Amino acid sequence: MSEVVSARLPKEMVRFIEEIAREERVDKSTILERALEHYLREWRINKAVELYRDGLVTLSRAAEIAGVSIWEMIDVLAQKKVTLQYGVEDFEEDLKALEQE
Repeated sequence: MSEVVSARLPKEMVRFIEEIAREERVDKSTILERALEHYLREWRINKAVELYRDGLVTLSRAAEIAGVSIWEMIDVLAQKKVTLQYGVEDFEEDLKALEQE
């Protein structure tokens, strides 16, 4: 189900969105939706990394927040040069999470 949301954008940004829409042969709404999906995914990943780095969530919880698998979360943490903090409790939680996948 979709909902209409309006936003004020600078003219230059609108022109660029229109250019992309023409090139990809889709409407402006599709371009904006794709851009927002990308931003929201990155936001969730960054939030999960921050919480994990600060020791506030486990690896499996960080992966859940980010919307990725545990293995993808490990890759993200490596890319962002965040050291894995992994104990017995984390291992047990991850095993439970893997059983549910």
